[in-house]
Amino acid sequence: MHRFLSLLLFVQAHALKKVLVTGAGGRTGKLVFEQLKADSNYKPVGLARSGKAQKALKAVGASDDEVCVADIADEKSLAAAMAGCDAVVLCTSAVPAIKPLSLMKTMATKVLPFVKTSRPAFKFPKNGTPEEVDWFGAKKQIDAAKTAGVKQFVFVSSMGGTNPDNFLNSIGRRKDGSGGDILLWKRKAERYLVESGVPYTIIHPGGLVDEDGSKRELVVGVNDEIMKNPEFSSGGTRSVARADVARVCKAALGSASATGVALDLVSKKAGDGTPTKDASSVFTSPGKYTYESAATDPP
Repeated sequence: MHRFLSLLLFVQAHALKKVLVTGAGGRTGKLVFEQLKADSNYKPVGLARSGKAQKALKAVGASDDEVCVADIADEKSLAAAMAGCDAVVLCTSAVPAIKPLSLMKTMATKVLPFVKTSRPAFKFPKNGTPEEVDWFGAKKQIDAAKTAGVKQFVFVSSMGGTNPDNFLNSIGRRKDGSGGDILLWKRKAERYLVESGVPYTIIHPGGLVDEDGSKRELVVGVNDEIMKNPEFSSGGTRSVARADVARVCKAALGSASATGVALDLVSKKAGDGTPTKDASSVFTSPGKYTYESAATDPP
């Protein structure tokens, strides 16, 4: 009996950790899925809504049982997807699209000097607004995770949530002031997660770039303080590779030092500093993220 119990404990300790990656068809979520799949300690499942997202996962080697077709707005399918999962990595986000006419106008300003200079305008697709995806969609994921007994929830959000006037909040905003506010809706969902009782790790990346990971020195902070630092305030130095964000997500899983932590994440310029090889080092002393002084919720 003693040998049996010892064997049982050994098997439990070394069992594959089932991790649901939502938004797994996106550029960041796909990298999280890939990195987990490459590690024999994990059994990742990618949640994909569209046929395009499903194909993206299959293209990186996902088997049929590693792809879950579900919509984050559908509570029933979310509950089924999270059943038996040890952890969830949320990579969903509202994604704006350029309005074609505004793009044509912007292009015209480059060749026609008498046309007033203007920026391209963006809009969010139907059922894909920040309120629907980054608030209600995230909230439903958190609720489903809590019901399923998920042991850790890693939330990939964004820097800038402390500033209501951040440019990203203006994307998709209508003339009457409604719409947009993507960073504020994300932050509202973060606070909901913090208050939910589900063990969490929240990552606020800077501008995401498509580069290989482990090539730059990672820098962490809290409360958007990095955005005020002259070293990172301009010149594209508030960016971070998607692959590095994925590495940090993976390092957070099962880490006691990453539990209950919210941090901002950027990197130094390529060639500056020492590339961060151990992604878990970002959780050593990130500081205390202050949700008490959060900006007011969007209307």
